[in-house]
Amino acid sequence: MKCPLCGHLDDKVIESRQNISGTSLRRRRECLSCGYRFTSYERIEEIPLMVIKADARREPFDIKKIERGLTRALEKRPVSQVEIEEMLNQLEDEAAMEGKANHEIHSKQLGDLVMKKLAGIDKVAYVRFASVYKRFETVDAFVREIEKLT
Repeated sequence: MKCPLCGHLDDKVIESRQNISGTSLRRRRECLSCGYRFTSYERIEEIPLMVIKADARREPFDIKKIERGLTRALEKRPVSQVEIEEMLNQLEDEAAMEGKANHEIHSKQLGDLVMKKLAGIDKVAYVRFASVYKRFETVDAFVREIEKLT
């Protein structure tokens, strides 16, 4: 580590401490050239999960967007807020696992994860979500999707 006073590159670590949450490390250092003491911090650099849209654009993963879609689909349905939050946590974890290799996930994969969760919780919400996600144009498209459920 470069000394902020003299610019020398050799130092010794006097003390190391981890913060309470375990996300950073604080080190007290002493320059071996001039004796100046200084503090350095180490943090984990997180690479955000990116969503690859249908038109090949990339945008940061935002669980709030999924939450808005789920809230609309589950409106006036007998699903508690606790169940919704649990589903959102599971979706966020599954999305991170799907995209962990290259920090990217396709929007289609995300939509499929949501559809799978909704099918297990509420069939009406599933059809509501599917109608927007799959862009149903006709009644036949609705009927085909409902037939898949039964």
